Amino acid sequence: MFLIQHPSPLSSLAYLFGCTGKRAAIVVDVHAGDEEAFLAMAREKDVEIRYVIDTHIHADHVSGGRRLAQLAGAHYALHESNAGAVPWDFMALRDGQVLEAGNVSVQVLHTPGHTDDSISLLVTDRSRCDEPWFLVTGHTLFVGAVGRPDLKGREREMAEKMYDSLFGTLLSLPDHLEILPGAQAGSVCGGGISGKPVSTLAFEKRYNKGLIRDRAAFVEAILETALALPQPEAMREIIAANIAAEIPA
Repeated sequence: MFLIQHPSPLSSLAYLFGCTGKRAAIVVDVHAGDEEAFLAMAREKDVEIRYVIDTHIHADHVSGGRRLAQLAGAHYALHESNAGAVPWDFMALRDGQVLEAGNVSVQVLHTPGHTDDSISLLVTDRSRCDEPWFLVTGHTLFVGAVGRPDLKGREREMAEKMYDSLFGTLLSLPDHLEILPGAQAGSVCGGGISGKPVSTLAFEKRYNKGLIRDRAAFVEAILETALALPQPEAMREIIAANIAAEIPA
């Protein structure tokens, strides 16, 4: 298995990973403008990009997902809740679904809270073992923080969903899992995000100040943190570009 974590100037993190033995790869959360870089990385690894996934409809950057999928001849995938909400076809991912890329398998986990369509990806390298190795958490769980729930309104309802996604889904997974988030320090999609772009679930359970076990206290704390953050620059224009019929340039 190989894994490449690709940072952007906006503090977001994108990923290319897969199986070199069977020449299959997956890309997650690519930025517009980085498509050729991911194609070059895939060529260097001698793999075919089979799936391009966005963990949600982004509000902080224009996605390069649809364009990369088109260039690579890959499936472009989002959570199924986007069906009918966007004017174009995509591979609809459902909770629990498993994607295969050679010896690498990816289980889709629906983890709403940052957005309704947010997903996390539980990744296993079956050439080593049948247990999952790492978790791509999008903007649900960061290193040192959790995702903000307020960007599209319904703040309290979304904070409640975030609690359920974290404590009901992600934190019930094995402690040894590596956490690969969708952003690092500098992103406005969470308050107090660490500059270290990788962690473990065990470390986050112990030291992540956003993971407040009491439900009511968690909701109040996450709302206080989120409402103190600035919104992403040009957020409305970015969202409009990411759901537009025309693929963003």
